[in-house]
Amino acid sequence: MIIGQVWPEPTSSAAGSRMLQLVEVFLENEFEITFASTAAQNEFSAGLQNLGVKTQPIRLNHKSFDEFLKQENPNIVLFDRFMVEEQFGWRVSENCPKAVRVLDTEDLHFLRKARQKAFEENRNFKKTDLFSEIAKREIASILRCDLSLIISEAEMEILTETFKIDKNLLCYLPFLLDPMMQTDLKNLPGFEERKHFVSIGNFLHPPNLDMVLWLKKEIWPLIRKKLPDAELHIYGAYASQKATNLNDPNDGFFIKGRANDSKTVLKNAKILLAPLRFGAGLKGKFVEAMLCGTPCVSTTIGAEGIGGGLPWNGEIANSPREIAEAAIRLYQNKKRWKKSQGFGMEIINQRFQKNQFSEKLIHTLKMLLENLEQHRQQNFLGAMLLHHSMQSTKYLARWIEEKNKLL
Repeated sequence: MIIGQVWPEPTSSAAGSRMLQLVEVFLENEFEITFASTAAQNEFSAGLQNLGVKTQPIRLNHKSFDEFLKQENPNIVLFDRFMVEEQFGWRVSENCPKAVRVLDTEDLHFLRKARQKAFEENRNFKKTDLFSEIAKREIASILRCDLSLIISEAEMEILTETFKIDKNLLCYLPFLLDPMMQTDLKNLPGFEERKHFVSIGNFLHPPNLDMVLWLKKEIWPLIRKKLPDAELHIYGAYASQKATNLNDPNDGFFIKGRANDSKTVLKNAKILLAPLRFGAGLKGKFVEAMLCGTPCVSTTIGAEGIGGGLPWNGEIANSPREIAEAAIRLYQNKKRWKKSQGFGMEIINQRFQKNQFSEKLIHTLKMLLENLEQHRQQNFLGAMLLHHSMQSTKYLARWIEEKNKLL
């Protein structure tokens, strides 16, 4: 059973694509899947039922979930983000005590929030920023679960080195992709066939909105001055009025809204321009651009966890002038552009191979199913946290449940 914070929207966010990758791996290994969520589905929600996944709307703070859980009796329960584990973890533990509890962190929320806070306070990020209230919640959730899926090696290092989390509780699981072939690049539009810059990202995600504002105010004017015929096309789901107000055709700055087919958008653009100033996890826009043979201009934060020491598929820079100069250089230099394209393919093939990581995940889950009691005995701190959180969360939920009956 997967309990989702939302129904997956692969055209809206990398998180939606990531969830579908997990679903695909489970289906390929003959798992029966039930996907449940308190959220409402919309026209952009993935057609899970068409994939053979059972779907079920559920209610928060309601005993009907307990009955549903007993009826389904899952062997494994996967929580989509730590907030979902906080809401439903105690119910799973109480009603299905032998089910393996897995947390898909998506990214470390406390890391992203800490970097955002430092940025908004106009100061450098410090290690001490990590020790926040949200970190206590997220780390506690990781400890309560039998396994947590971590998407970035940088986040694995923070958890194991800074917070001393037992590696047996963690599974490094990046994006799960099929290999690229040289013929894949040859079949894509070439340097001369492409034009303009593109940027992409869900506008509900604060790092993406900040990126667009930074591009408009400080970076794009420098690029446009040297490349007066170039345009920047910015795509993203759920664009706010604040974002759409930035649309300026006279300056070649276009807010395009949701991309119905992001791959088509990316493979026809010459460069992905996405200078993120804060964030966490892996940024799906860069990996998708590599699959489309599109070189990227990013920041150190944007590229974090993707290359793993391999050459970046484009340019990395951190100040507006350096970013603009890098973008102009890559836009004009065919040799540099094609070399960067090849670097992208190398990153995909060496860093994100589906078979390698999916086999490891399935093997780990099977081992947990066979040795769950022993595994939990080695995580006494997690058992203690589960006990105390069950008492507090359980009775708060029960109180809300009773209160709702009066409404």
